[in-house]
Amino acid sequence: MFEDLVLAGGTAVVGAMATDSWTLARARVAELFRRHGGEGRQQAIEGQLDSNAALVAEAEDGDEVRQTLLPLWHLELRSLLRRDPAAAEELRALVEEIRPAGNSEPKWVQDVVVRDNGKAYLVQGGNIVNHHHGIESATDRTAEPPQSERESGSEGAGGAAR
Repeated sequence: MFEDLVLAGGTAVVGAMATDSWTLARARVAELFRRHGGEGRQQAIEGQLDSNAALVAEAEDGDEVRQTLLPLWHLELRSLLRRDPAAAEELRALVEEIRPAGNSEPKWVQDVVVRDNGKAYLVQGGNIVNHHHGIESATDRTAEPPQSERESGSEGAGGAAR
């Protein structure tokens, strides 16, 4: 019933660890657990949050640690919503508040340089982008320069400025 919310919540919490948005995320998560579990639950969650964030910060590969911690936070949030389904709206608001700042989704940057009638075939984020620069295909090329270059006696460029 709440599975999508649990997945989004866990991803937002773990994604914010060891980022600039961690202080805000930590405070909001601790407050959520205080309102729906009491002071004792808040203190336990704060300790867990601090310990988990330290693991991420100290790791050589923070993303690997985040992936390891993700099921734990799914479990915590699922348990919270089972005990108190009314916490769902607050969890949705928390996810919306901390996700933009601590979004753990990859941001892809890809630089591709194609020269000398080369072709680049790119796939990024599920989209296929096919760039073809130049008039002739690779099978149409010959080892000899075009007629205009042979007549002018130009041998240094080899057609690179086409």
